[in-house]
Amino acid sequence: FMISVVADFISNINNKKQGVVEMRRLIFMVFVFFLFASFAFAGSTTYQVTGPVLEVKDNSITVQKGKEKWEIARDKDTKISGDLKVGSKVTVYYTMKAMSVEVK
Repeated sequence: FMISVVADFISNINNKKQGVVEMRRLIFMVFVFFLFASFAFAGSTTYQVTGPVLEVKDNSITVQKGKEKWEIARDKDTKISGDLKVGSKVTVYYTMKAMSVEVK
């Protein structure tokens, strides 16, 4: 009887140590996930323009905003919901990203 009690006690200690190790591992993985997620969204401010579509091309959409015409580039990864055509009222969500910088 005494041997089984001691064996159970030692088993519980090992299980608790294993549980602590697993908990630390889980906390570390959650930390790493949020760290990478914060890098992925850093600096990716989204802007929007709303108005009627003036022109639709394979690589751009032109939208009238007040008196200004906004030509916004698009590619195969641009998500479009609905029937995009001239005259449709749309809201275009976009980001600004520098392609190159020339120092003078």
